Amino acid sequence: MKINRKLLLSTRILTASLAAFSASAQALEKPKTMEDMWEIIQAQQKQIDAMKASLPTTTPATALNTTGEVKQLERKTDVLSQEVEKLRTNLAIPEETKYKSAYGLGPAASKVYQVGKGLSIGGYGEGNYQAITDDKGSSKNNADLERLVLYAGYKFTDRILFNSELEFEHATTGEGAEEKGEVSVEFAALDFFIDPIANIRAGMVLIPMGFINQIHEPPFYFGNNRPEVERRIIPSTWREIGVGLFGQITPDLTYTAYIVNGLNAADFSSNGIRDGRQAGSQATSEDFGHVVRMDYTPGYLPGVSVGGSAYVGNSGQDQAYSGQKVDAFTQLYEGHIQWKYRGLEFRTLGSWGHIDDADVLSAASGETIGSENYGWYTEIGYDVLPLLLPATAQYLAPFFRYEQFDTIAGTPVGYSDDETKDRQIYQFGLQYKPIPNVVIKADYRNFTAKQGSLPDDFNLGFGFIF
Repeated sequence: MKINRKLLLSTRILTASLAAFSASAQALEKPKTMEDMWEIIQAQQKQIDAMKASLPTTTPATALNTTGEVKQLERKTDVLSQEVEKLRTNLAIPEETKYKSAYGLGPAASKVYQVGKGLSIGGYGEGNYQAITDDKGSSKNNADLERLVLYAGYKFTDRILFNSELEFEHATTGEGAEEKGEVSVEFAALDFFIDPIANIRAGMVLIPMGFINQIHEPPFYFGNNRPEVERRIIPSTWREIGVGLFGQITPDLTYTAYIVNGLNAADFSSNGIRDGRQAGSQATSEDFGHVVRMDYTPGYLPGVSVGGSAYVGNSGQDQAYSGQKVDAFTQLYEGHIQWKYRGLEFRTLGSWGHIDDADVLSAASGETIGSENYGWYTEIGYDVLPLLLPATAQYLAPFFRYEQFDTIAGTPVGYSDDETKDRQIYQFGLQYKPIPNVVIKADYRNFTAKQGSLPDDFNLGFGFIF
């Protein structure tokens, strides 16, 4: 009888402990290891089995009481098992995602870095209406679902993960022509985490230059159209097959460095190097490019980041240009500053490039290809809603951007300049976010050129991430 009382007392203590532990499990956000939790459940199950085994040796009254306690304990163990399984699922697919940029990628593209293990899905989309405000040129008013993007990532272990971006442009694949729509792999790479100071990335990688090429999700830049400097001088979106390192030298200083397949100078034009991107599509790799980027975010200046990047590499790809084989050594450099303080957002970026053998390339293409190019822009916006509605979580920012660029800033000997490529853009607009994931945009752009005239446009659109 003394043993039975001890057994009954142990049962009640275990039941109360399990109930308290079950309540804490429901409040738990992310347990450190699921294995430890399952070990606890297995130990409890062994105790239940031991209690059941002792029932034949107890008196009928005690056995009845113990049987009730065992059933109650079993129910609580089942509840705890279900909660642990639910928590295990939440580690793979978090119920609430915190959108935060990581390792040089946009917030939605960075979701895979937050999961404990397994699959991660995200994406973004944007569409707009463009109205041409005068009759210069042949452009017409148009409406376009510019892109719909899916991010798919998979975390194999804490040290190895895969991340990718699949983009559908212009709502259809058309007839295989890019301007009618296409499906593209924007990036697809494996990350191998070794040490905070040095990790490996391999696959289709985004070239780490400028603001937009890596973080191009619509809620995170002003205007319906990406800055022209980051389209024509830095040819965003720019991605190539490559391998390299990324990491954190100090808590404030990060870097990225890749070796990638080089540009193809056969597709350079008076509009710049943009069409020389090979984008990993059966890319010619006789020549390689080398790119490095560094960013500094000083802790004593909250919201400030300063950085720069450089790309160098031959672009001739062992091809003949007007009967000659040339290296077409290509250089591109950029520096950037960003400051975010309360409702204020400020950016400025400058870029300069040089192309060797531009005279030979110009002869082969039949148009002047600039031996030098440059571009810069500055923009500023301010969230005014907190001034009007202090408690609001919504966002409304008027903004202004100025751009200047020239894809033929230097002319090869024997060729004439094309001053229609020397342009300025004045842009102003509004950016409204009812929630951080969704943005409504309106802006007006005024174009001028050193020679000739260009039409202005008004743009209205939307964007989202998930």
